[in-house]
Amino acid sequence: MRNKSYWLLLLILLGACSPSEEELFDEGVRLMEASQYQKAIEYFDRVVEQNPQNTSAYNAKGVALFQQAKYDEAIEAFSSSIEIDPNSYKPYFNRGNAHLEKKSFKEALLDYNMANGLDPSQGDIYYNRGLALLGLEEYEDAIFDFDVVLQSNPNHALAQFNKAKAQLGNNDPVAAIESLQRTVSLDNRNGAAFYLLGVTQMSAFGQKEEGCQNLKTALGLGFSEAKSWIDDFCQN
Repeated sequence: MRNKSYWLLLLILLGACSPSEEELFDEGVRLMEASQYQKAIEYFDRVVEQNPQNTSAYNAKGVALFQQAKYDEAIEAFSSSIEIDPNSYKPYFNRGNAHLEKKSFKEALLDYNMANGLDPSQGDIYYNRGLALLGLEEYEDAIFDFDVVLQSNPNHALAQFNKAKAQLGNNDPVAAIESLQRTVSLDNRNGAAFYLLGVTQMSAFGQKEEGCQNLKTALGLGFSEAKSWIDDFCQN
């Protein structure tokens, strides 16, 4: 009888020592926040072993894979999350980001549209969808999305910069110059913006002095592509 009680107690203790689904997930999140992505994935996999319907674990695993630039594996994890719960915007948004990194702009756009439909209040969706539209050369739609971002955050320097690129693609250098000037006033370390501003000033408006000054600023900030323009057009 004592032996039977001993084994029963041992089984209870072993069960008590096994981490719960929630504890495993929380530890995975903690490891991911500490940039220990591979270890985090191991914990998310253990969550899924306990509960194959845990959509958050698949989504979190996808984020950890994304952080390691394992985009195809991340897409697979996000897709699993979507199959379980197609009503959350997060895995669509995250999968769109993975497609964006792969320059699969059409696939990214589809995911961002789904994410936007599920939660249109998320500003990051508009910005990233703008990048996908820019990649697809759908400039007017890209400008619209960047404008949505800028309406809620006028100091979003990258939205201003990418809006300028879309405006140039849309053959509107006047508006692009304005956006680029706003960009560099918000972020005076953006060498690419100074470069694009200088090139546009010189090529579209013949503003050599202003253009050369901005090109030299771009070069000083480490944007090496400015050097050929400076050598060709800015030598006295």
